[in-house]
Amino acid sequence: MNAPTPQIAVTVHAFAQRLSSTRRGARLARLLAVEQLRTWQVSPAVTERVEQIVAELAANAALHGHVQGRDFQLALTLDAATGTVRVSVTDARGEQLPITGADFEPSAHSESGRGLCLVTTLADRWGTEPYPPSGKTVWAEIEGHGGRPEAVVSGQSGGRCR
Repeated sequence: MNAPTPQIAVTVHAFAQRLSSTRRGARLARLLAVEQLRTWQVSPAVTERVEQIVAELAANAALHGHVQGRDFQLALTLDAATGTVRVSVTDARGEQLPITGADFEPSAHSESGRGLCLVTTLADRWGTEPYPPSGKTVWAEIEGHGGRPEAVVSGQSGGRCR
């Protein structure tokens, strides 16, 4: 006689929205992300981190990933079992990849270029993926259970970003 194998229920929540590749679209992406995370009852600490990450990635999509007549897409997923939130922002400029890791350090006098340092500090991991035929997706994951220590969240990551 076979006993049934216990199975863990996997609950994944998903949200996606296309937005205009403008400053207004980037702002709306941030507002929609916060509202969706509140609906999913994500902790305020994780929501704050996600809000900043969405603001940076959406602004980059509107500024650097803009192609006339093309929108960008914001997608959020929440794995309820682990508490992990994944932010994905897809734009139309696949040839314009963000500079990551040791190759990236903004000049002390530059007026921009620190957004990805913020993403590096706030996200548990992030990266890029091609979005055929010509776009890219920049994603970031934030773990809701355990997460990063407060020193990292407050900007003391010890990385190359200053």
